[in-house]
Amino acid sequence: MNNNIITVKNLGKIYTTYQRGSGVKETLKSFFKRKKVIVKAVDNISFSVEEGSICGILCPNGAGKSTTIKMLCGALYPTTGEIESLNCSPYANRKKYVGKIGAVFGQRSQLVWDIPPVDSFNMNRAIYGISMQDYKSRLDELAELFEIQEVMHKPTRVLSLGERMKCEFIMAMLHRPKIVFLDEPTIGLDVIAKARIREFIKKINNDGTTFILTTHDLEDVKQLANHVIVINHGVKVFDDTLQKLQLTLGEKKIVELTLDKPFDAASEDIKIIEQKSPLEITLEIDTSKIAIGDFMENLCGRCSFSDIAIKELPMEKIIMQIYQETNHQPADLS
Repeated sequence: MNNNIITVKNLGKIYTTYQRGSGVKETLKSFFKRKKVIVKAVDNISFSVEEGSICGILCPNGAGKSTTIKMLCGALYPTTGEIESLNCSPYANRKKYVGKIGAVFGQRSQLVWDIPPVDSFNMNRAIYGISMQDYKSRLDELAELFEIQEVMHKPTRVLSLGERMKCEFIMAMLHRPKIVFLDEPTIGLDVIAKARIREFIKKINNDGTTFILTTHDLEDVKQLANHVIVINHGVKVFDDTLQKLQLTLGEKKIVELTLDKPFDAASEDIKIIEQKSPLEITLEIDTSKIAIGDFMENLCGRCSFSDIAIKELPMEKIIMQIYQETNHQPADLS
């Protein structure tokens, strides 16, 4: 049974820009003739998102993430391809569509700066046509969840970043959207505030809301997402579960050793990735080539150590390797 809430097919977005030289001569020349440059911001990507899931979209800056999200929200028309979200086209049925989605952008505020958040909430109630009874019930529920009963009555400008982000979430959730787009929702927050935001996302997701999460904080993805899409230079380079992403570079482990005396640990299946001192080394082993048991037996026969820790390959390393392997420049179609 197909329960996809979003289906994207062959999506593309092309921007036309103009190249202009520097200096007075080149500036004057550009008034009459400029070189046209066509850039593929999004290049023929296809994917689907299941209803009730949390989908994480990862990509470096300038690689097509924001353009993709804007097309999914209906704010931009695609150049090629099509999007079906909530059984309609986001850009062709925008008025109907926006009433069913919410958005939280970490670097853009929906709150009015000089008035308390509660007044902004009431403004959203009028915009979305929420009945007063539903509005009060929903606001009380969310305010209690985020513990901002007093905070939301203070002017937005005096709130801390963490308090403001909690209010941003409430603003986006008042009309009970079926899909919520989150763009860097924990940017700049401290550890405690991030944990609260993540707990909130999990709770709302358990109630059936679908989340599309774009972030550079890989901890957000590790703790929240069950589906991960990686985009680089506008091209989709990965689309699967978080578990599959962690296995992308092979079944590798990180081994941290504290030795009794120095020795050369490197071999065909083992490489040294960090050495803090002659007695503190970090190894990477490929368990598809050498089993952990065989590695430990081999290690015990070759050296003496006082401490050992075996960990999963860091998510940062996995993502960086994917970016490096797909680090081609977008085509210049001029």
